[in-house]
Amino acid sequence: GPRLSMWQQQVEVLRQRWRVLRYDTRGHGGSTIDGTGADAAYTLQQLGADVIGLMDRLEIGRAHFCGISMGGITGLWLGLHAPQRLLSLTVANSAARIGNAQGWDARAQQVVEQGMAALAAGASARWFTDDFVARSPALVKRMTEQLAASSANGYAACCRALAEADLRADLARIPVPTLVIAGRDDPVTTVDDARFVSQRVPGARLVELQASHLSNIEAADAFTLALSQQLG
Repeated sequence: GPRLSMWQQQVEVLRQRWRVLRYDTRGHGGSTIDGTGADAAYTLQQLGADVIGLMDRLEIGRAHFCGISMGGITGLWLGLHAPQRLLSLTVANSAARIGNAQGWDARAQQVVEQGMAALAAGASARWFTDDFVARSPALVKRMTEQLAASSANGYAACCRALAEADLRADLARIPVPTLVIAGRDDPVTTVDDARFVSQRVPGARLVELQASHLSNIEAADAFTLALSQQLG
């Protein structure tokens, strides 16, 4: 759903010390939408390989990786399959298994048949607390409008990737220094989901923020501080 602009508050701080690279996941924003038919499906392996391909293209040998939601489980895949490319891993508002196959398949079918508008109409309740929506109506409106303008087929293809993605049994094999960030009011990927990851990835740390699903926006300062401490 969200585009790379969602990281702007972090970028403004982090770029003072680090080179920062943002990217749109395939099917989102300005990235390619492969297989534009209604039945197009991506895999978590593809999403992870996209990151490696981007790093290779830009001649980045190793990097700190931070991902939120689908980006978080993409990061877990990288920690399992390309740990030699990661200096550290930050998994925010995510899980080793996000939702279930039935739910993601149903959502994919919904957006292909009905478009993105109906999904976008209810997005703010999944992304932010009521208090934040009341405090920041213009920002919330901009985010939901971006979702409504997204490719339905690209979004559906990512839903199908999440329908199949399950890394719960593999977490103990991740050797990368890992920070897990959770939003206390996140209805999508809960604190329990985050705790499951942090308790199984060796040496992982868990930070809970007073936020919902897009904690890097709702609790931007606290999120950026936690991420900065992880980067060292």
